[in-house]
Amino acid sequence: MLAEASTWPATSHSSRATTRAAGLDSRRGEPLFRDPSLIGQSPFISLILCDPDNPVAYPTMLQNTSHVCPLSWLAGTLLLLTSLLLPAWSHAEGPTRVAAASDLRFAMTEIMAHFRADHPDAAVEVIYGSSGRFRTQIEHGAPFDLYFSADIAYPEALAAAGLAAGEVRPYALGRIVLWSSTRDASTLTLEDLRATEFRRIAIANPRHAPYGARAREALEAAGVWPEVESRLVYGENIAHAMQLVQSGAADIGIIALALALNPVIEAQGGFALIDYALHRPLEQGFIITRRAAGNATAQLFADYMQQPQTRRIMLRYGFVIPAER
Repeated sequence: MLAEASTWPATSHSSRATTRAAGLDSRRGEPLFRDPSLIGQSPFISLILCDPDNPVAYPTMLQNTSHVCPLSWLAGTLLLLTSLLLPAWSHAEGPTRVAAASDLRFAMTEIMAHFRADHPDAAVEVIYGSSGRFRTQIEHGAPFDLYFSADIAYPEALAAAGLAAGEVRPYALGRIVLWSSTRDASTLTLEDLRATEFRRIAIANPRHAPYGARAREALEAAGVWPEVESRLVYGENIAHAMQLVQSGAADIGIIALALALNPVIEAQGGFALIDYALHRPLEQGFIITRRAAGNATAQLFADYMQQPQTRRIMLRYGFVIPAER
């Protein structure tokens, strides 16, 4: 049960747009992109296969690949590389690797700064992306030591398959907001998205991103899904959905409250909190993966995520924190 809750901000917030960042439209079989949030973070990136209805991802060392060519030859190449390289990666020495849902990007940056100050000898690398894709990668042997998912069902499934070194730990409950970098969205509701002025509406891909799934549920509950579906553009994850709005590829989007509360994002546009009754809860959880059993640094970081100072950071970014069990 989620007993310890943050004090929610007002249901709306406004400010002005100031800067923009790059984003890409990845809907309906158009050119396929890796997650921009992974650039410079790790050699293990997510490649999106050509069929958007079959979002299987594999870890690969092709760091400079910006798009994916036809599946007919790529799939075989990826499978070959995976079979050859994953055994070596899984036993390679290096930092403890954390696969983290993109809604954690800003909060986790602060948490990592404190962790590194408190434990300077503990080497930890955080990679951000889609929770669903990370689950698939771990199932295929990707060398992640901890996995933080925006949907607790994913780590629960990995634990049930014997791919976790211990129990699933709930760490937060997320929220979604309506946000724009070019207009004040604080007075808008989902019903306002019927207006044709919103030519493109960004959400994370519901097929593998929990925030995208909840966005779709909210749009359906509000009765506007049939009218807006043809105008949706899909981000690879929730951070990418935000980038689509920042870049002008979308006029407005449904993003994570945890991203909207970042000071830089707050300065770019206003947001309106979406009623949580319109969608299933975004209960989030993490595991230490099976490969990290006995990894002292992984255990240290897992314990650090449940320390009071870490919880205070999470609360500032709008997360609801579960009570101690």
